[in-house]
Amino acid sequence: MENYKTAYSRKLLEQHLITDKQFDRVEAYRKRDLFSVHTELKTLLYIGVLLFTTGIGLLIYDHIDTIGHVAVLGLLLVITAGCFYFSFKKSDGFQRGETSFKNPVYDYVVLLAVSLTCIFIGYLQFQYNTFGTHYGLATVIPTLICLASAYYFDNKSALSIGITGLAAYIGLSVSPQALLHNDFYDNSSLSNLAILLGILLVVWTLYASKVALKKHFNFIYLTFALHLISLAVLSNLFQEDGLWYIIPLMLSSWYFYKASYQNTSITLFVCTVLYAYIGFTVFAVRIIDWADILSDVFEGLITISPIYFIGLIVLFIKLIKNFNKKTADVRL
Repeated sequence: MENYKTAYSRKLLEQHLITDKQFDRVEAYRKRDLFSVHTELKTLLYIGVLLFTTGIGLLIYDHIDTIGHVAVLGLLLVITAGCFYFSFKKSDGFQRGETSFKNPVYDYVVLLAVSLTCIFIGYLQFQYNTFGTHYGLATVIPTLICLASAYYFDNKSALSIGITGLAAYIGLSVSPQALLHNDFYDNSSLSNLAILLGILLVVWTLYASKVALKKHFNFIYLTFALHLISLAVLSNLFQEDGLWYIIPLMLSSWYFYKASYQNTSITLFVCTVLYAYIGFTVFAVRIIDWADILSDVFEGLITISPIYFIGLIVLFIKLIKNFNKKTADVRL
């Protein structure tokens, strides 16, 4: 079977966009079997930042009586200030479009700086109750710093931390622990806030696209919005009076389905389809239960359920193939 990259090159050749000589050179280059270690190095740097921040936490926990709180806060402040100093020094400044450091290592210096900022402010509030009962300030301040750093340094990791902090500020926790504790299910107002935040993130992407402000951040905003809206809507579908939530689920699924094509994101596409499938299944079961016909057709449903699931798997595979086919030319 012909390699898809070769197929793309051959398509360009057939359209007379490249010459035979250029085609041969491209194929010869590919046969050299060269590979890039860029991703591996970035992964190691990311792991290094996580290990460093974790190490600081363990150091504080094990030796807090010996070191002292003031010394720990001073050390955190010095390291954080140093990271921001070198980040500003090496940065080209704020730009509306996509930009990057000449040395990608500084992207992880920014990540370390914002991570330590969150630790510093959280420690300050926990130990000295600096903000009193205004606990939101201990969240919103590092959130604003993370968002500002994300836009100034064009750092997606800082943006993700900032959005998470924004969710935490309004009373959410976008983490696996929150899902295990079923926070959305126990608190309908919390799930409604999640939906509202998701909508606001979508609106921001529309505005950012219109004014050409860091449009490459849109994928991150859409990913957070998709999970927040879908999880909140699905949790409400289980509520006694929550059947009407199928409407916002259908609307959000339609929007993110379109957005996945616009952003050529297979991740966004797959998650959207899965959330839609789960929501439709839950809604159908609730309707059958509400109509009080489950007992009469239970055996029939058990019989056809394998066909139902197999059919959905086949449909899912076809959707993935169709997505790849339609977005192949865009990616090229």
